[in-house]
Amino acid sequence: MSHVEQYIRDAITILEGMDPLPIDKIVKLLLEIREKKGRLFFLGVGGSAGNCSHAVNDFRKIGGFEAYTPVDNVSELTARTNDEGWETVFAGWLKTSGLNEKDGVFVFSVGGGSKEKNISANLVYALEYARQQKAKIFGVVGRDGGFTAKVADVCVIVPPVNPATVTPHAESFAVLVWHLIVSDPRIMQMRNKWESTEAKQAATKV
Repeated sequence: MSHVEQYIRDAITILEGMDPLPIDKIVKLLLEIREKKGRLFFLGVGGSAGNCSHAVNDFRKIGGFEAYTPVDNVSELTARTNDEGWETVFAGWLKTSGLNEKDGVFVFSVGGGSKEKNISANLVYALEYARQQKAKIFGVVGRDGGFTAKVADVCVIVPPVNPATVTPHAESFAVLVWHLIVSDPRIMQMRNKWESTEAKQAATKV
């Protein structure tokens, strides 16, 4: 079997093995946050940082949430890294943002963060602070042993079916999960351009 065939088969296995209940629970809690005029803060490193920027766009534009991510401000991120250390950059950013009990922190991560292994420890410090402030914590991760899965109010685990491709599949399925969420009729406040255009064209033919 080629790599392409294996990758696609693994993706199908992951999709079939995903539990829809945590995703539905996230939707319900997000609705509560929006109702209370709370904010969403997206955290991730590496490829997941790029996912955070994309998710902020979707949750703001499509979902009507006040949403932010620290990775969109490279000046502040690098200044905090230089002056305070990489481990605390997200926690410091959340403190300055006045994170509170009405807000939510949403993590995209392969492993979910670990102080002991010094992998994405900045996520751990940020989530510890989020718990102190009683903010809701959400996650989409590729392993169930990381800090995010342990402390989140709700965490979606992307089943690690192939140890050779845990990272690309975890990051890819994070995209699938948040798109699923923002396209949920309970969340969506603005239709996407292509769908709304096609709906208008269909209406004119009637």
